[in-house]
Amino acid sequence: MNLNDAPQTLRLDREAIKAAAAENLDQGAVTPSFGPQREAIVQLLNDALATELVCVLRYKRHHFTATGLASPAVAAEFMVHANEEAAHADRIAERIVQLGGEPDFAPDTLRQRSHADYDTSADLKAMVRANLVAERIAVETYRQLIQLIGDADPTTRSMLEGILRDEEEHADEMRDLLDR
Repeated sequence: MNLNDAPQTLRLDREAIKAAAAENLDQGAVTPSFGPQREAIVQLLNDALATELVCVLRYKRHHFTATGLASPAVAAEFMVHANEEAAHADRIAERIVQLGGEPDFAPDTLRQRSHADYDTSADLKAMVRANLVAERIAVETYRQLIQLIGDADPTTRSMLEGILRDEEEHADEMRDLLDR
């Protein structure tokens, strides 16, 4: 059924919208409809932020330590991914602030909160493999986050869907590097 087939009584409650908008103006985009899930979403996003930051560090380490004949091209790809993961972290941190939370950049707990591991491999193929595993972890993490959040926060869900697309592309690129 679409809106054209709906009964004519389908209307927005303009008074409720105005009342919600006038309440707690200091909370910016966070209106009362967010309910108690807002804090849980902020916590989930902070864990995703930690994951992205660990991925940035792993990719940068791999970029600077990659050696071998194929290493210049692979190292360049690592840096591209590091920059894209940093952009994901920035988007997530910005959303946490929009939701009234505080992004957690604490270095002492990053590894504990991250879903992906840091890697100190010296072998180029091992680096690519570690990054592929991390990308697959990110893909599964974002899929689960999207399901958990559902319709509770469409803006966050949309952001996560965009990041998921990037992570799927990263996984494919790492797989392609393994096949070389």
